[in-house]
Amino acid sequence: MKVIIDCYTDEPSGLGVPPYIGTYPRYLAGALVLEGNKESEIKYLTVDDLRLWHFYKGRVPETKVSDKTDIRVYNLTPNWREVPKILEKSDRIIVNAGIHTPGKYLSALPGTLPEITKILEGFSERDGLNTKAKKVLTGPAASKQGSRLEGGKKAEKFESEFFDETQFNYLGIEGLFDQTSKLALAGAFIVKQHPQFPASMIEIETGRGCASHGKCWFCVEPGKVVMFREVKDIVEEIKLLYSLDARHFRIGKQTCFYSYKNRNVDEIRKMLSGIRNNCGEIKTLHIDNVDPSVVAEYPESIEITKLIVQYCTSGNVAAFGVESFDEKVCAANNLNSRPDLTMKAVEIINKYGAVRGNNGLPEFIPGINLIFGLNKESKETHEINVNYLQEIMDKGYLLRRINIRQATLLANTILTKVVGSKYLKKNKKYYWKWRNQIRQEIDNKMLERVLPRGTILRDVKLEIYDGKTTFGRQIGTYPLVIGIKDRYQLGKFVDVKVDNHMLRSITGSIVE
Repeated sequence: MKVIIDCYTDEPSGLGVPPYIGTYPRYLAGALVLEGNKESEIKYLTVDDLRLWHFYKGRVPETKVSDKTDIRVYNLTPNWREVPKILEKSDRIIVNAGIHTPGKYLSALPGTLPEITKILEGFSERDGLNTKAKKVLTGPAASKQGSRLEGGKKAEKFESEFFDETQFNYLGIEGLFDQTSKLALAGAFIVKQHPQFPASMIEIETGRGCASHGKCWFCVEPGKVVMFREVKDIVEEIKLLYSLDARHFRIGKQTCFYSYKNRNVDEIRKMLSGIRNNCGEIKTLHIDNVDPSVVAEYPESIEITKLIVQYCTSGNVAAFGVESFDEKVCAANNLNSRPDLTMKAVEIINKYGAVRGNNGLPEFIPGINLIFGLNKESKETHEINVNYLQEIMDKGYLLRRINIRQATLLANTILTKVVGSKYLKKNKKYYWKWRNQIRQEIDNKMLERVLPRGTILRDVKLEIYDGKTTFGRQIGTYPLVIGIKDRYQLGKFVDVKVDNHMLRSITGSIVE
């Protein structure tokens, strides 16, 4: 028996934290099948499964009315009761892990390398693990970048000899795309073992590397060879997953959706129309990363925007890699976009996508990513950022969210080699104040604009408790957290009326 243990992954171009299921577990399962293993011999476990046995001896803890849901053991697979037996029978244990772009996760807690090692070592000591099994670490944590929990901190140190092999490209899961598509099809079956399936968001890969003209100093993508999957392979993968009852997809594992095959409108149309025409009851089809300079500079971007609005589902977000509106910082870090291009891109997507859709959210609007700690950052940088965000407000445009994080010093990036933590250390004392100002002056007002009181949000999944409050989200690329007074059945889908606005979330009441 082979077992894949998912500690969850989060990278600039891909997300695998529940309710998302990333590409790595599926590709690994496919590689094992192509090796000659039967599907029934391949088991998928989450770090939550192992925590349950490590901390609670396999007994699911009861949640009192005053408690908060324990997200350490929330994402249990259908295999959770058989964890000791699976580990005992496994002759190969593959751990998938790695957080490069850390965030706050509502209903999941990614596993750390020291944590999973300690837990597995504990199973070894209790004879619940086949000590002769080959133990492999793969995923982003096995790359040169390692893994980190928070931006601005050094990579997680890992010096254990517990693993027999540490290999990012284990079993060729990062090979050429003709092989990748074979892995994706062969490993699709594993999604049925995911803890939140079929209400899980499946990340679909379309390309690797950065096709934009800039080579941002903080990012690892420019170091990769630019490759694109074929439309037929993408559509075939989604068709197969759809046949397994998957209904939620994000075309997300790429640096810029608009850059697919060099902004090829016909190919993008074939991809999106092919998905919708073959998957008639699809519930979510979203994209992720977008380079605002591509949207602003190329005339074909208007047609691509229209295609996204036409074929994707509402609540869709173009996550703009803006990073900074300060032109000095843009130049000093070789960023893809400039402030004028970003503003033009915001205008274009709002023009075609700001109309309200079936689920209560706008069809397609931008999100803004900002990074603290870049080269030449100053107090003036923050003032410039706030001024541009205020200009977006003043012009009446919509933004789904503003994502602010500290730069992570990834191995082999120019930022790491040339600048290091100089500006992270210099300006760290200001970061909370800077971020809080944006939250107070921009986020709250923008939420009120995007979701006026009384708006009905459809198909909100109830996820966790915090005392007598239930928190839920729609399934989507950047779902909005909604707090609902009283405790309701988790996992249930409900419609919610917007009652009030917090800084980055809302409160609501269930529509009966």
